[in-house]
Amino acid sequence: MHNAIQHSAGEGTGAATGRLTVAVRTHGGAVVVSPAGELDHDSVDLLHARLVEALAGHADQVVVDCQDLRFCDSTGLNAFLATRREAEQAGAALVLVGLQSAVARVFEITGADTIFDIRPDLGAVVPR
Repeated sequence: MHNAIQHSAGEGTGAATGRLTVAVRTHGGAVVVSPAGELDHDSVDLLHARLVEALAGHADQVVVDCQDLRFCDSTGLNAFLATRREAEQAGAALVLVGLQSAVARVFEITGADTIFDIRPDLGAVVPR
């Protein structure tokens, strides 16, 4: 079964913020959450809400497909860290895939890349 839902946040207030959309779909036993755009203070609540909903649905695995996520600030990183804790408490796996260089750099310089399950692409986690 393959379901898709699209959500979006409005424009941010500063030049450095932008639009974020979050698509959610199920694929087998996994929920795939796909943020696209810029993840920052103005848009973080949208992504975190979709991740919490995915965990509340008792998914065994939540995969965050970051291939279209162009930017992530510390607020976004904190949302990923909170979701990681929530996933552990729910007994679910949280996997990040397709991190682009700007987003991957945030994880690398903070050391967060050592505590997340990060894969190169969606195909490495969810069979097509």
